[in-house]
Amino acid sequence: MEGLSVLGFVFGMLGLVAFVRIEKLTKTLKQKGILEEDYQEE
Repeated sequence: MEGLSVLGFVFGMLGLVAFVRIEKLTKTLKQKGILEEDYQEE
């Protein structure tokens, strides 16, 4: 059961890292004018 806890923690951290990178990418694309400033994710 400890292995499942570790796997859950690792996948949770990967999800958090992916979320932060997507937010950073969205911000960069808005600054470069590729995305509209009022862009909303669905």
